[in-house]
Amino acid sequence: MTIGNVGKNIRAERPNADIYVYDNNLTDRTVTVAGNVGAICRGEKIKGKGNVVRRMFADIEADIYVMVDGNNTYDVTSVKQLIRPTLCEQADMVNAGRQARRRRICAGHRLGKHGGAF
Repeated sequence: MTIGNVGKNIRAERPNADIYVYDNNLTDRTVTVAGNVGAICRGEKIKGKGNVVRRMFADIEADIYVMVDGNNTYDVTSVKQLIRPTLCEQADMVNAGRQARRRRICAGHRLGKHGGAF
């Protein structure tokens, strides 16, 4: 239900960005909905976010990677601010944390949460 909104929001912030969605044996309409908003859809059959991240870095060549979950828990309007230190060669990597809005995010999920990634 959220992947389409995430794709549209990212496209609004970074109109020229390549958006990738990885299917990790999904059983819903994520790939179809993501494709409808212009995402490049690929797959990783071995379950687990680590396997998907490894596959993404093996498949995609880019100067800057921004990974977000497809569940609409990231404020993508912050992308320009987040990549600025990398573009200005002040940082090799920037990691942003989410803040809980309606629900509590457990400590283990604050750094990264499972799910499909852009």
